[in-house]
Amino acid sequence: MGRIIKALVVLVILGFLGLTGYAYLGDMTPTQSEVTKEIELNAGQ
Repeated sequence: MGRIIKALVVLVILGFLGLTGYAYLGDMTPTQSEVTKEIELNAGQ
C-alpha cells in the first residue's frame, strides 16, 4: 500500500511540474487581428 501512495505522490509532483513548465514555456500568446467597424454619427436625427 505504501508503494501505491509513493507512486501517486510522485505522479502528482511530476504533473504539477509539467503544468508549471508548460505555463512558463508554452506558446499561449493570443492571435491578434485588426477589427474595424463603420459607424454612422447622428443616424437617428
